[in-house]
Amino acid sequence: MNIWVDADACPVVIKDILYRAAQRSQQPLTLVANQMLRTPPSPLIRAVQVPRGFDVADDYIVARITPGDLVITADIPLASEVLQKGALVLSPHGERYTADNISERLSMRDMMEELRSAGVDTGGPAAFNQADRRTFANALDQLLQKALREASAAHPR
Repeated sequence: MNIWVDADACPVVIKDILYRAAQRSQQPLTLVANQMLRTPPSPLIRAVQVPRGFDVADDYIVARITPGDLVITADIPLASEVLQKGALVLSPHGERYTADNISERLSMRDMMEELRSAGVDTGGPAAFNQADRRTFANALDQLLQKALREASAAHPR
């Protein structure tokens, strides 16, 4: 399992959790952004800087993921594309996007965009808090543990 991060809008605290998780689980972690990112020195962790532009980072991730990879993103359209390619998706708030809930999330996103276009103040996302960090860390740990169990079952020693 490769872990991919839509890193432009990913909170620093989530990146820190991901760095530790990649080391602990020995899973490769790639952060994709249109700006230069600092990452801890590790053969497992790398940052890729893509050119600025609409969906350039998203397109980079979608072109490289394989079934079973994990993508961290709050971008609902990207999450939908990732699911279609057979990869897993987790939001920075710890919500797992699935085939069962992505259509509803896309519809909600489109409705909110229409409201904003009409001049309605919809407010922004809630501030990132300690509970969000804990929820994300727990959801990530569950996914990584499951992936490690499946890998062990597929390749017994």
